[in-house]
Amino acid sequence: MDRIEELAIFVAIVDAGSLAGAARRLRKSRPAVTRALAGLEERVGTQLIARTTRRLTPNDAGRELAATARRLLADYEAALGVAAAEPVSCLLRITAPLSFGRRHVTPLVNEFLDRYPQVQVELVLADRNLDLIEEDLQLAVRIGPLPNSGLLMRKVGEVRRILVAAPSYLASCPPLRRPADIAAHETIASVAANQTLTWRFGGPRSGSAVVLTPRLIVNEVESALIAARAGRGLARVLSYQAAEDLASGALVRLLAEFEPPPLPVQLVVPGGRAPAPRVRAFIDHAVARLPELAPIGTG
Repeated sequence: MDRIEELAIFVAIVDAGSLAGAARRLRKSRPAVTRALAGLEERVGTQLIARTTRRLTPNDAGRELAATARRLLADYEAALGVAAAEPVSCLLRITAPLSFGRRHVTPLVNEFLDRYPQVQVELVLADRNLDLIEEDLQLAVRIGPLPNSGLLMRKVGEVRRILVAAPSYLASCPPLRRPADIAAHETIASVAANQTLTWRFGGPRSGSAVVLTPRLIVNEVESALIAARAGRGLARVLSYQAAEDLASGALVRLLAEFEPPPLPVQLVVPGGRAPAPRVRAFIDHAVARLPELAPIGTG
């Protein structure tokens, strides 16, 4: 087996924590991955992976080799001039939040497919952060702060969590000048937007929290927007989700001066080695077009 490929398989095993996960990521058979690990351990003369029934974990020698292998793989791809020499082709698997993916990532993908006819794209939309390694995903669109997990991130904009209501509701409701006034209002809680029954706000001096007693709780954002448009009460959504309703006047933005800090919109790829040409091409396309397609700021 090619020595570079052997190192790439080892890094995939370390990242995935299992032989099966590495095999899925690399689109290889599990026996081939097993043989590669056994051959590498025989070559270096020591065990590199601690094997348990639940997960494979590198020992000290394995961690040191994995760190070196990542650098060598990145240098190898850079030396080959992959971006210029290799065509943008093959399958690209992308994940994004459901609503954001429908509204803004799907148009990007359509444009990308027109530009690169050799690429096949699989778009996986889900309102939970899928594991890129386990799910064999090359790129993710994520909204909100991310932990320092070894992923490579590129910020492309930001969104805000905003409070909205229909003019018909506001015409007959009590005054709403500050977050504390929400207690006197009908509210719509949306758990799909990662909201609890507490809405947190910022402000000129300090933040505040409002505990809700909603008459309506829904499990996805579109239902919250439908109820808000019908005058059911106050709803809290991300700015891009209500952009069309705000533009048409169906909903009104409220308490803007008390909104919490914006949430970053980021493109995320697995760390450890240089992204493949198709991934870099999509990132370049998204960085140029996403702020134009989506009602998000660039920070």
